[in-house]
Amino acid sequence: MLNFDYANPTRIVFGEGSIARLDELVPADARVLVLYGGGSAERNGTLAEVTAALGARTVHRFGGIEPNPTYETLMNAVAQVRRDNIDFLLAVGGGSVIDGTKFVAAAVGYEGEPWQIMETHGKHVAGALPIGCVLTLPATGSEMNCFSVVTRKAIQAKFGFSSPHVFPRFSVLDPVKTYTLPPRQIANGAVDAFVHVMEQYLTRPAAAPVQDRYAEGLLQTLIEVGPQALAEPENYAVRANLMWAATQALNGLIGAGVPQDWATHMIGHEITALHGLDHAQTLAIVLPALLNERRAPKRAKLLQYAARVWNIRDGDEDARIDAAIARTREFFESLGVRTRLSGYGIGADAIDRIVAQLEAHGMTALGEHGDIDLATSRRILEASL
Repeated sequence: MLNFDYANPTRIVFGEGSIARLDELVPADARVLVLYGGGSAERNGTLAEVTAALGARTVHRFGGIEPNPTYETLMNAVAQVRRDNIDFLLAVGGGSVIDGTKFVAAAVGYEGEPWQIMETHGKHVAGALPIGCVLTLPATGSEMNCFSVVTRKAIQAKFGFSSPHVFPRFSVLDPVKTYTLPPRQIANGAVDAFVHVMEQYLTRPAAAPVQDRYAEGLLQTLIEVGPQALAEPENYAVRANLMWAATQALNGLIGAGVPQDWATHMIGHEITALHGLDHAQTLAIVLPALLNERRAPKRAKLLQYAARVWNIRDGDEDARIDAAIARTREFFESLGVRTRLSGYGIGADAIDRIVAQLEAHGMTALGEHGDIDLATSRRILEASL
């Protein structure tokens, strides 16, 4: 096991009706800005419930944060925070809203041009406004981590940053709030969480059986509850376990002390920035092709994954690896998430631009070994057509 330093200060308040506890979680004298995405939070009553729970506090709203939150929109929120003297941010939504809120929290007091936060991946963030979350879409784990991803439309770039200053103080998780989500968002959430686990698990052996078996349990849970969540949208137990699995997938615990490979995400970010696909759609496209391309350095963990997660134990080693990769692709497809670029109308002529963006953004040594260069990324994309 590798050395690690793990801390997670986010308080989780989980269960039906837990939004009512905002009154005890948010400081009584706070000037609150509630940030949210589209109109669903208003239509389904969640915003009204949040406002009621906040009681007599001064509450302002900022809506319209996109599924891939944009710098341009978020800077309008920064301006509102400054104009209205906001001192507490409350994100109501899924990972995109929470990611955007983290950027706003860091940008308000940042010395310099705020896009530098993304360009330097949060290296110089010295502080941030406090954040709370009301999670309505299980997917990214952003409700319990210090990571954020933001898109800048003007330059077609999607960057991530991290800073301990943007850990949410608390996150409220009410599985009932997921009942009205469209099937596409539930499917995306299951795929996103699954790939988060894979990128921390399917690298190379690190003598870390605790992390391995924790990750394998999360993968098996997602394989079980993902389809159930689509088939039974108001099954509380299913939605609760999907929500909690997605949170556990990226709260830092299963990645502590083990090598990680975020190449699927980095390549996927460029596809989203250039073609506007949902984040999870890009992950479902890239991961199967990446696993096949990297089958030699990942061989031991691929065989472990085949046996422990999919119970594939018969046949020679290469056949077992082939079967495990095929089952992974089939799982994504079973959720209605297509796993080929061609399924989204993207052809071979798009690959040069994606690779050029990877190069422009310094994504030239990806993977747990730092050896996924541009030529390797190109082969992965070609295999994803």
